[in-house]
Amino acid sequence: MAESGYVSVEPPMVSAYTIPADAPEADGTFAWDTTTIVVAEVSAGDVTGTGWTYAPAATVDLVREQLSPVLAGRDALDIPAAHDALTKAVRDSGREGLAARAISALDIALWDLKARLFEVPLVRLVGAARDDVPVYGSGGFTTYHDTHLAAQLNGWVHGQRIPRVKIKVGESWGRAAARDVSRVRRARDVIGRQAELYVDAGGAYTRKQAVRIGRVLAEHGVGWFEEPVSSDDLRGLALVRDALVCDVAAGAYGHGLPYFARMIPSVDCLQADATRCGGLTAWLRAAALAEAHGLEVSARGAPHAHAAVAACVPNLRHVEWFHDHVRVESIVFDGVLDPTGGTVRPGGGTGHGLRLRTPDVEEYRVA
Repeated sequence: MAESGYVSVEPPMVSAYTIPADAPEADGTFAWDTTTIVVAEVSAGDVTGTGWTYAPAATVDLVREQLSPVLAGRDALDIPAAHDALTKAVRDSGREGLAARAISALDIALWDLKARLFEVPLVRLVGAARDDVPVYGSGGFTTYHDTHLAAQLNGWVHGQRIPRVKIKVGESWGRAAARDVSRVRRARDVIGRQAELYVDAGGAYTRKQAVRIGRVLAEHGVGWFEEPVSSDDLRGLALVRDALVCDVAAGAYGHGLPYFARMIPSVDCLQADATRCGGLTAWLRAAALAEAHGLEVSARGAPHAHAAVAACVPNLRHVEWFHDHVRVESIVFDGVLDPTGGTVRPGGGTGHGLRLRTPDVEEYRVA
């Protein structure tokens, strides 16, 4: 680092890669067969930090045109100032959507950069609250046939010994409720009685429908009901939460503290996604906000972006070991973690421990 203590950030490099899925995938409201990851590399001298988000390739242009001029030349050590400047830069164009995801990628890269400048793991830079981070296997897409679903669940629970798993329900905007229940019953048969079983409806159900289905799912030991109704329907979330014994969770699409402050009174566990909500800076603030209201926080998706900071909050419930993002991150980066036993342990090497596999991923590059 410079003797003056000021470490100037260079204009970030940003790229996008589209990775085909290993099978057609869908949840209750959306279907896809590829996943695009946008990677930001932020350097100061000969040290580079890496961040990413899952977003359309158009995010690359937004970073280059709107955010790169704001970030270049700033002090790499003053992440709160950089985060604030980036947020203010998109006020007129809108903080949600692509802008929030672009800021998220840059913020994750800044935290990685700072830890690498100090030559410490990111978990040590922030300060650990625990050694191990619990994860849950997540996938079980509505497009999977029973054999595929069973193989995935078996791999997590009986192969990798991950004692908690989640599948998608709410197929076709809630119009296939009988199949939803059948798939949950099948999942329970596969994983046994000891493993925890979660479901994610993706906001596909109506309020009363979610209550009716939730009571049936409780008979199969479902303890986590994610987005039973739209995450925009805060009153509906609260209604479902109060009517069911399982925990109701939401917040995966959150951006900024006002969103999470509005969400907290309606859920049992707050979800937050550092690749969507504004990066690790915003994720840590959301976790603190949840703790102030007596709630746990769960990291949604992008497990390797969350592992280090998840170990730094006392009110963590778990990190989502999401099938799509695990595949993409293992293809795009070196340094991925092993969830065998149901936990991961961040802290190897410096920063968050991941490096872009250039030029190995050039075949997937789209921007």
